[in-house]
Amino acid sequence: MAYITWSDSFNTTIDEIDNQHRQIVDYINKLDDARQSGDRTAITQIIDGLTDYTISHFAFEECLMEDAGYSFVKPHQSIHQAFIKRISSFKDRFKAGEEIGEELQNLLKVWLIQHIQRDDAAYVKAVKPKMMQLLESKDEEGGSKGGWLARSMKKFFGK
Repeated sequence: MAYITWSDSFNTTIDEIDNQHRQIVDYINKLDDARQSGDRTAITQIIDGLTDYTISHFAFEECLMEDAGYSFVKPHQSIHQAFIKRISSFKDRFKAGEEIGEELQNLLKVWLIQHIQRDDAAYVKAVKPKMMQLLESKDEEGGSKGGWLARSMKKFFGK
């Protein structure tokens, strides 16, 4: 299976979201490497890392959508929840000894690209105008106290 190569067609134009999507692509590509080598321990670690990171990413996206007043945040959350359930079933199958690597790899590649280009692209117009407000806010003396986005980055990703 070929690696996913980042394409401009995947860009949402929201830098932090695009960076997070690139990280997910890196996990998917690492999964391909581990799968090719047959290293079940590495596959387990990558699936766990990918799942944890994706859950954080989804929560981050959902907070952005909610803060921006995006009207389709609930359906988008439902899509995220369904995907997490699907990935969890793959984890369970793998732990039970089933070889799910190729099937999971195919799902991740197709789902991620379609999700970015369709579902995530739909919220950009609502979220992007709010990004500057979210990036920086001022305290009472006019000094920087860090906006919601900066605080959320630390909360979700330790940045």
